[in-house]
Amino acid sequence: MSTGAELLYFVASIFFILGIRGLTSAETSRRGVVFAEIGMIAAVVGTLVNPEIVSYRWILVSAGIGSAIGIAMSALIPMTKMPERIALSHAFGGLAAALVGVSEYSLYHADLHDHVVLSHGTMAALGFEVLFGGLTFTGSLIAFGKLQGVVPGRNITYPYQNQSNITTFALAVTILVLLTIWPYAQFLFYLMFFVALILGVLFVIPIGGADMPVVISLLNSYAGLAASATGFALGNNVLIIAGALDGASGFILSVVMSRAMNRSFANVLFGAFGQGSGSTQTVTAAGVTVREASVGDAAMLLSSGTKVIVCPGYGMAVAQAQHAVQEMAELLEKDGIEVKYAIHPVAGRMPGHMNVLLAEANVPYDSLKELEAINDEFAEADVALVVGANDVVNPAAKHDTSSPIYGMPVLNADLAKACIVLKRSMNPGFAGIENELFTMPNTVLVFGDAKDTLEKINQALG
Repeated sequence: MSTGAELLYFVASIFFILGIRGLTSAETSRRGVVFAEIGMIAAVVGTLVNPEIVSYRWILVSAGIGSAIGIAMSALIPMTKMPERIALSHAFGGLAAALVGVSEYSLYHADLHDHVVLSHGTMAALGFEVLFGGLTFTGSLIAFGKLQGVVPGRNITYPYQNQSNITTFALAVTILVLLTIWPYAQFLFYLMFFVALILGVLFVIPIGGADMPVVISLLNSYAGLAASATGFALGNNVLIIAGALDGASGFILSVVMSRAMNRSFANVLFGAFGQGSGSTQTVTAAGVTVREASVGDAAMLLSSGTKVIVCPGYGMAVAQAQHAVQEMAELLEKDGIEVKYAIHPVAGRMPGHMNVLLAEANVPYDSLKELEAINDEFAEADVALVVGANDVVNPAAKHDTSSPIYGMPVLNADLAKACIVLKRSMNPGFAGIENELFTMPNTVLVFGDAKDTLEKINQALG
């Protein structure tokens, strides 16, 4: 590799680290994205100036196809569908890593690599790359299907599911070990790739509900680890560093989110969230008594106090109601009413989902408060406005030991003097459990599309 390429890789690595550092804060996140983009440009240019490249024809074709897919994803998938977009990106990342591994392995069996011995260490890196790349590919596709509604979003379980998953994973690892010992056993290599593809499906299909943000983050970690292994296999330092940063950050975020839900990693991966037979699940939607309010009632409640806390959820994203929320906040603030936003760590379908949507609507960063920072303020709030959120405002998590979400920190919307919930219907949330907040005496529900409802509330407030 040339000195110029090494220098560009060094520059890219620095900007990747600066990018990760910038993304740790909402105020510096835009700068972090720019740094990461500069790092990626430096890495690509460093790769293209590599003297080992004998032809640019297929590189240009691949770059053209990849750019077309990226542009189409950006143009056709709205920001409200960002979790789906991220899941697809992880799928492509995992597939790319796996295919590079397959290609590299096949070269060692071709004339091109006759003079190069496939060492045990290189084989271990290639195997790890293909194993985690294949797992990430199919797992991310299943996650995309669940988020998109193509695959049932609830957890899908069957007898001895965890045992079969562990056995399948152990089989994949065993094959990897055997390959490391006998690197030229092609049958084992492709068998491991096939098992990895199956493992991705088995891993994600039983996970549903509020665990999906953790799964998305974990798949991000797997994609990073596969990329890092690719770097070891190809002797590419920038891939090693970038993949390690991606894998480590995704893993740390997964752990943080699991803690935010007061659940262990093992419980997320094997707990079959939402499957339990808690008392809340036996209550049908038709049997729940709620107090329905009109748009006028909601507007009057909102304008009669001095402090409103908005609790956004995935329903806000589906309705694309973030701009209407921001307009409502402006109208209330003109009348001297304080408006804050309570952001639950797992609200939406991926980490930071609500922050991104509200930032898109130009909601000031200072108004966005994390759960720990705002939960004590609900008791002094006149109104808690729940926009399309379910599980993250369910009081059952605080006291109902039979609830599947018992122990998960939730927003204290039930402690506000009044609570307005915007919902399409009485159907339970993504976790598949009923929400006792909806039947509390200080809660009223306004049914309908959240964006349409908020626009009517804004008209009433104006």
